[in-house]
Amino acid sequence: MFPQDLRAPGRPDLLLQITNDAWFGTFSGPYQHLAQARIRAIEQGLPMLRAANTGVSAVIDGAGRVLQSLPLGEAGYLDARLPPPLRVTPYSRMGDLPALGLLFVLAIAAFLRRGRNSIDGPAATT
Repeated sequence: MFPQDLRAPGRPDLLLQITNDAWFGTFSGPYQHLAQARIRAIEQGLPMLRAANTGVSAVIDGAGRVLQSLPLGEAGYLDARLPPPLRVTPYSRMGDLPALGLLFVLAIAAFLRRGRNSIDGPAATT
């Protein structure tokens, strides 16, 4: 679930998520966890095998498509070919650095704009 945990030396062939979604019951939690798993697969360009005791188990390709799944609360197994990994994604190489860099540039621009306005002082009124 945490993308920073996936950036390590050496690239795996797949992502494996084993989860206990039982405490969510039949509410939206298992579906949200499935959506997060799809995002992790897209970020890394890697297939994901997701095994959930009561949640949604699924085979997800590197583009985030659910290829096979077991519905919420259904016992069973999936027999599927493992999709091949996609090429290394920009996110898997750089992580959050581009977004953090953009935030830094915006913060500096806001600081400079605010400083320029305070130097000029309030507009004169007649």
